[in-house]
Parts: sequence; structure tokens; C-alpha cells
Amino acid sequence: MISCGEPSGDLYGAALATEILQLEPSAEIIGFGGDRLHDAGARLVGHFSGLSVTGILEVARLLPRTYETYRRLVAEAETTPPDVFVAIDFPDFNFALARAMRKRGIPVVYYISPQLWAWRRGRMKTMKRLADRVLVIFPFEEKIYRDAGVPVQWVGHPLLDLARKPESRRGFLTRHGLDGDRPVVALLPGSRRNELRAILPDLARAAALIRARLPAVQFIVARAPHLADDLFSPLETLRSGGAAVTVVEGLADDVLASADVALVASGTVTVQAALHECPMVVVYRLSQLTYGLGKPFVHVDTYAMVNLVAGARIVPELIQDAFTPDAVAKEALTVLTDPDHASRLRAQLRDVKSRLGEPGASRRAAIAVLDVARAASRQSLG
Repeated sequence: MISCGEPSGDLYGAALATEILQLEPSAEIIGFGGDRLHDAGARLVGHFSGLSVTGILEVARLLPRTYETYRRLVAEAETTPPDVFVAIDFPDFNFALARAMRKRGIPVVYYISPQLWAWRRGRMKTMKRLADRVLVIFPFEEKIYRDAGVPVQWVGHPLLDLARKPESRRGFLTRHGLDGDRPVVALLPGSRRNELRAILPDLARAAALIRARLPAVQFIVARAPHLADDLFSPLETLRSGGAAVTVVEGLADDVLASADVALVASGTVTVQAALHECPMVVVYRLSQLTYGLGKPFVHVDTYAMVNLVAGARIVPELIQDAFTPDAVAKEALTVLTDPDHASRLRAQLRDVKSRLGEPGASRRAAIAVLDVARAASRQSLG
């Protein structure tokens, strides 16, 4: 059983399921996820569409639906107990589900472990109680978990395999009505509805400021699937001002490979941008309530994964009140108007990419998951 509650987890879960079925074609995979996990061969007990949000109030509104999904997964595990339960990130839901699996004697593997070292460190003790094995994707995580007594294995980052080889910049831009000789700013405002509502309006305002300084600039927006059209309405003001704005879906790798700078919501996309050596400005905003309640539990002074891997703030982070259109535009214009600065950034991002390990993370994770499952199966037979 695999459980992943958001698009990035669905991507990783699908790659994991694909590798499991290649290694063990007779395996049956069930779980909670999205279209990618289903298309990889899993039978979905629940779909996360509409359940992937951030923020205390936003999560609270979805509790009835979330609990119903939880109840169905537990019922499925009682009817047909899996040999292993694999939790992929999405900690609030997956910790509860892992407890239920552990209570029923089902071994637990946590893949793409949540950032317990960054916030709510008390949960590391919970992870130690729940997980038979934790599979981490960043090299610095392995020592943190090992020092806490958690059985851990660094498998590398699955994006090294999953990042699509992009089309040529000129070919991609031309195909989408843009000019390959003019500067390009990419907007990647997140994959959740509430993220777009909080982030895209100010990214659009920043884009207008960038265009006021550089009239030739063009904009391309990478749209995550399953998002309503009205969420992208802030772009209309930008278009009405005469800006060239193109929206594409499912082509984040091509967008990042073609952009001179990307304005991105903090998350997996920062690593994806690093793989394409694309300079970026990282932004994020939560509700004031969520941010105020959560800030005392945060134990890092940088948020973007690309900066955490680098061990230094190599790309700017504009979080909460620091995230303003003026600040975003200023950082982006520095990249667009200072070639030496842009070149240094690209070199630093190349270094980050080199630290992410070797390709084959999903295969290594699949081997680990099957090892746990087979050990549990032998134990039950014995």
C-alpha cells in the first residue's frame, strides 16, 4: 500500500510503483494518490484531488473528506493486509495512517521523509516508533536520522531520473508563440489551490514591474494539473497590459530549461530548477494564522530545498511579509541584467545538482520496499 497526498508525491509514488512492478511483476499495489500512481499500475482506494492544501484553516475544512479517505484505507488494510505500507511525505495524514498500519502488524517504510529536522523535531521520536525503514532523498538527511536512532537509507533524489529531457529552448518557445531571442521569465506558482490564491497575484504584479523595466521580456507559466482556470485570472491584467504570457501544463522541465529566471513557490520545483541550472527567486506565503503558529517550531533559517542542499543561501527566498512584487522584481531583474551574476548562480546550481546523488533513486527505493515486504512475508509464514 502506497499513500501520497500531493502532486510531487504522486510523481515519486508512480516511479516507485513502476520499479516495484518491474522487479516483482506479480506484486499488487493499492493506495491513496493521484492519476500518475493509478497509471503506474496501482489500484486507488482514494484520490487526493481537492485534498492537497496548506494551512490550518484550509486543512480543517477538509477534515471530513480526509477522515473518510483514512477510514477506507484502514478498512482495505484490514480486509487485505498489505505486506508493507509506504508513506510518501504528506506527514499529518501519513503519520496517522502509519500508526494504524503499525497497530495491525503491517511494516512501515517512509519514503520522501517529511522535514522533521526543520520543524517539529519531537516527531523524530514518532518516526522512530513507526518506521521500519526511512528512505531519504537528500544526503544531509541520512546522518540526522541515524543520529536519532532511526533506521535510514539515502537513496538519492528521484528527480534525477524523472526530470524530462527538455526540448530545445528555441523550439519550445517558438512552438508556444514566444521569441527565442527575447528574455524569458518563468512563473511556477505551486500545485495547490490555496498556494495559487496566495502567490500568483503578487507574482503577476512582479511580472508587470519586470516588464516596465524590460519591455521585451516574455512570460511562461507552468500550470500544475487539476487546477481550475479561475485561479489563473491574475494573469489577465498582465496580458491586458500587452505582455506576452503563455500558460502550459505538464511541461515544467521545458519551462525551466527555457527560462532566464524563474519565480517559483518554495517546494520540489526548486530542486527541479537546479537540475536545469535555472536561476530562481523563491517565494512563499501562508495565512497569517498558520505562519504565526508554525514559526516557533521552525529550526532552520532557510526554507528552499536548493539552499538547504547547498548549505548556503545561494538563491533569494522571499517568505511571507518579505514576499512583495517590488522585492521579487528586484531580484529577477538582477539576474536578467547582470550576466556575471546569472553565470555565478548557474555554477552554484550545478554544484547543488552534483550533490543529489546518482540516478536510480526509484529503483533503490523499490528494492528497499520489497526487502521489507519479503521479510514481513517470511516472518508471517514462519
